[in-house]
Amino acid sequence: MSVEKLVSLPSQRPGTQMGSLNKMNFITRLSAFCLRKSKMQQRHQSSRRPTAPLGSRILTDPSEVFEHNMWDHMQWSQEEEDNAKEKVAENSLVKVQWEDQDKYEREASKYWNEFYKTHKNNFFKDRNWLFLEFPEILPEKGRERLKTEERSAELTKINSTNRFSHKNEMFEEGETYLKKSYEDGSTSVQGDVYNKTQAKSLTDSPQGKNYGGELRWLESFPGSDATYRILEVGCGAGNSVFPILKVLCNTPGTFLYCCDFASGAVELVKSHSSYNSAWCSAFVHDVCDDALPYPFPDEILDVILLVFVLSTIHPDRMQGVVNRLAKLLKPGGMLLFRDYGRYDTAQLRFKKGRCLSENFYVRGDGTRVYFFTKDEVWNMFSLAGLTEVQNLVDRRLQVNRKKKVKMQRVWIQSKFQKPLLLSPNNSAETTKRCP
Repeated sequence: MSVEKLVSLPSQRPGTQMGSLNKMNFITRLSAFCLRKSKMQQRHQSSRRPTAPLGSRILTDPSEVFEHNMWDHMQWSQEEEDNAKEKVAENSLVKVQWEDQDKYEREASKYWNEFYKTHKNNFFKDRNWLFLEFPEILPEKGRERLKTEERSAELTKINSTNRFSHKNEMFEEGETYLKKSYEDGSTSVQGDVYNKTQAKSLTDSPQGKNYGGELRWLESFPGSDATYRILEVGCGAGNSVFPILKVLCNTPGTFLYCCDFASGAVELVKSHSSYNSAWCSAFVHDVCDDALPYPFPDEILDVILLVFVLSTIHPDRMQGVVNRLAKLLKPGGMLLFRDYGRYDTAQLRFKKGRCLSENFYVRGDGTRVYFFTKDEVWNMFSLAGLTEVQNLVDRRLQVNRKKKVKMQRVWIQSKFQKPLLLSPNNSAETTKRCP
């Protein structure tokens, strides 16, 4: 339906007339909305992309760049990409000494514990954007209810304001990291501690002889009565946990697990007023250690949330982590991923001497960060036996309106699913795209 037809509808209703000023405002708002939507579809939509992922605020007039804090779906020029590559080559020339690299690996949990001891739960904002980008977090009925609520909220929004783009809460935590010279990273969670000694005692016991990370010898486990289970890896202070719990408490049969290897972060989650063991089980866990058991069996998870976590792990250990997490998913289960992309402003701002290895850096506080490409992400998850549902490069222009500073942000956002049935050709197909 055209804009002209849409704006003529109110005048066709008997007994109703719009004031000239109100009608002009309505026409202006609707025209702007249609223009933005059409430009986004023409320039950025593809057959594999959902209707409106990653925001819808498109910069069409460069003179308006400082009117908002964030612009979506930015296209880089060849010159911008070449400049980014040059900066990365320059800041990677001087590597961190091997002795220090070993220290950062061995004492990774110490640095994150110090991070949470310093910042507590005040560093990151709650990730209320999660359900917009990752509706799969909820079971089907929960998604439908949320969609209904969003439609109602959006209708109210269109009738009350001329802003037609999503909030950019999902990027404020990255902005905070830039301001504090950290560059966002992992998160943590609370709960029971499982160490190597405990793991050995479990597997050595008569009941645990057949233990394969599944704890099948337990008659019950946290969330055993649930029909839909979610795990957040690296939950930090709970900035994803509590927005999720707020919805789950109205969704019967759901249960949330969350883990982190920083015990201080886990304690922050446990001490939160919204934490409820009836809906959530938080525990300390090092995902890099395959010997550590999870407090639930393999193949019971519907969703695994991996947001700004994998980038904090040494590149040599990433594949092992993904492989182990894939075993926790039930057939048809989904792994939802979001993390730093190659040539993000955070990477370009590192000084010489902070590079650990190619595209892997250490921040001033001792925490580490890796910057991914879309192909690297695809390879990791595909080698773990998962199938691509979505794998996008999210390029945004973030601006500081007060200082008139522009920052090119790059993230990778992906969804990978565990096949219902393993195909004999799965591994062969995976090999084709490996470099």
